[in-house]
Amino acid sequence: MIRGLISVGTNSTRALVADLDSEPPVTLLQRSTGTRIGEGLREHGHLDEAAMLRTLDAMREHLDAMRELTRDLRVIATSALRRADNEAQFARSVHDLTGAHLDVISGEEEAACSFTGALSGIEAGQSETFGVLDVGGGSSEYAVGTKRAPEQNVSCEIGAVRLTEHFTVLAGRNGPVAQDVIQAAAVQAEAALGPALELQNADRIVLVGGTATTAVSLMRAQRETFAYAQLTLDDIDAWVARLAATPLEQRKTLPGMNPQRADILLAGLIIVQRFLALLDKRTPLVSTSDVLLGYLLRHPSGLP
Repeated sequence: MIRGLISVGTNSTRALVADLDSEPPVTLLQRSTGTRIGEGLREHGHLDEAAMLRTLDAMREHLDAMRELTRDLRVIATSALRRADNEAQFARSVHDLTGAHLDVISGEEEAACSFTGALSGIEAGQSETFGVLDVGGGSSEYAVGTKRAPEQNVSCEIGAVRLTEHFTVLAGRNGPVAQDVIQAAAVQAEAALGPALELQNADRIVLVGGTATTAVSLMRAQRETFAYAQLTLDDIDAWVARLAATPLEQRKTLPGMNPQRADILLAGLIIVQRFLALLDKRTPLVSTSDVLLGYLLRHPSGLP
């Protein structure tokens, strides 16, 4: 059973094709394009026309590659589409392009999908508990449960793009970021993460999403494919300090950096940093399987 999915996130438009009959599932194609469909949403409440057009262009390119592997395609959207007042307009354009219904999933469903995807390749005991944190562009999702299923899940109104929009100097366009700005951003992140911090304690923490995977690439000084990788809170602390001291154009040239993410990575890492510190979890695992694979596994009915 080979199925494909396109996910429209606040920062990126991503595509996945996977063989779901394998155990664990096998990824056949994985693509990501920075499209920033959430650009301007905070100020205006609706999706910008140019942002929608570049997102549709990226989807069209993804579709060309995906259709070489499968015709069973779905499309989902997350935080930006949940907040936009012109979601229906974009959904019609998506249907015209793909023939698929745009499923704008709730924050809680997004958390559950990220959990399922992240744990799909992990062996664990029946009673071992996991917490999966997905820091996105517009929101951050957290779910706790066992390998069988998530038992608690929440969505928090904080993300790498949204925090950067609130503290614009985090992007590094004006040079190094002052420590008082880092501290103020951390306070805001901590407050927004409140619902996640109230969930039951988990034995192990798994991080998914572009913030975490880019941090791994920076640690390795190269962008390479991996399924799971270890990261530590000390690593994250070090990269928060380094990115804060590095202007944007220099960030883009760091070995392992995705240049499209260079302006929002510091904000994303601040969110992860505060979350791990508050839970006193210092050695999280990073997974490249996330909400896309999780959605396909949780919704196996095929074409909508």
